[in-house]
Amino acid sequence: MKATIYRIYKEQPVLWLILFFQALRLVILPFMGLMPQDAYYYLYGQHLDWSYFDHPGMIGYILRGATDLFGSSVRVVKMADFTVSTLSLMVFYSLAKNFLSKPKRTVAMVLACSSILWSMLSMNSTPDVPLVLFWSLSLWSLEKALFKSKSFHWLLAGLWMGLAFNSKYTAVLLPFGLMLFLILSPTQRKKLLQAGPWLSLIVCCAVAYPVYYWNAENDFVSFAFQSTGRSNSVSDFGFKPKLLGGFIATQMALVFPAAFLTLVILCYKYIKRIIISWKLPSDKTLFLGAFFLPTFLGFLLLSPFYWIKINWLVPSYISGFILLAYFFKRKWIRSQIIISIVIHLLILIELTTYIVPIRSDDTWWGWEALSEEVSKLRTNYPDHFFFSADNYKTAAVLRFYQDAPTYSTNVIGENGLQFGILDPDLGFLEGQNAILIDSDTRFKNETAPETIPAKVIPYFKDIQILAPIILRNKQGKAIRKFNVFACMNYKKP
Repeated sequence: MKATIYRIYKEQPVLWLILFFQALRLVILPFMGLMPQDAYYYLYGQHLDWSYFDHPGMIGYILRGATDLFGSSVRVVKMADFTVSTLSLMVFYSLAKNFLSKPKRTVAMVLACSSILWSMLSMNSTPDVPLVLFWSLSLWSLEKALFKSKSFHWLLAGLWMGLAFNSKYTAVLLPFGLMLFLILSPTQRKKLLQAGPWLSLIVCCAVAYPVYYWNAENDFVSFAFQSTGRSNSVSDFGFKPKLLGGFIATQMALVFPAAFLTLVILCYKYIKRIIISWKLPSDKTLFLGAFFLPTFLGFLLLSPFYWIKINWLVPSYISGFILLAYFFKRKWIRSQIIISIVIHLLILIELTTYIVPIRSDDTWWGWEALSEEVSKLRTNYPDHFFFSADNYKTAAVLRFYQDAPTYSTNVIGENGLQFGILDPDLGFLEGQNAILIDSDTRFKNETAPETIPAKVIPYFKDIQILAPIILRNKQGKAIRKFNVFACMNYKKP
């Protein structure tokens, strides 16, 4: 038996790496409570549509399918993310096999498996969860179509690219990467005159059509939000060293310093080689670069001027890790694994003890306890509707745990994101009384607030301050605070 296990390990060490790190995440997963993103994208799935305000709906469809099959619980939501991210790792492994020797393939898998990036995908519902799967599948099929002349994979690549776009708009860079590669590659350029690439793009557009259709029916609100709606005003757009520092720090946390810094150096060397010497790398390296450089380098150059979210670079690391495997020093591998294990153990300690409270609503702690307190308020105020003024997070979580609706910031004329799509006209609430649940993330005391949020005042005839909801840990320490207000006679925006 031992000999058999050793033989399997020797033949397939990469699969053991996947098994080890996913098993580590599986140990952590039960301690990971509901995140606001889990609840928000679960809400997508409970209101099926072709697309949604912030993103396309793939993550919502996945959560809807999982919870319909296995029940609506936090555990099912988390296992859905974990299952999809595990499939993504397996596809990444198959993709890496097409580019790397066995030793280099192990390096690529260490970089992927050990990263916090894959932990984030395994434990929190975001559009990146299906995006990474379909991005990886797209590269997998494109490699077979381009380098192995398997024509059927042009159709599959179109399908995967379309499904990637139905996951997140970042996937528009997949067709761009394909065209960039075909234009730059002297040996592959002739394929621009063949049907395969164009058929692939047609299939991609056909699969993505429901997202375009939904946007056309809704004044292109989602496209606008993710483009001009994300942009700072011209006066705010300027060089800010702190943004660059924050970007570098978050990306180092995501994939670890050695990997990130080596990728930055690779970018510099490839750009210098292409622009100054006009020496293109081999086709396979060029292929990987076409799907890595535009995303990675684009956001890197933008980071000193605009706040780049930690997950925006995620798809670039798919081909980035494979490129990095050619150059990543093997002596760094052991430290990469040790750092990863230590960080995951620290995550487990934090999840089980909450020793470092997070002064933000982006936390897993306390949401179920909040729901119990709000249920008591609903009993005491049965004729009031409930809403939250902290963007989507509190409202989404309360909708996950409760049957009664909780409304969002569109109640007071602000952008309610998907809540504004679900309830575009709040006339049916006119004249009713309401309870406002307002998260106070950086509270300094446990007493009721002395003032009423100014942005709420114009929409009600009278507002009274009630006792706040205080959530405590097992030692009795106040960890989270939600201010509560009774609002009379609602006037819609």
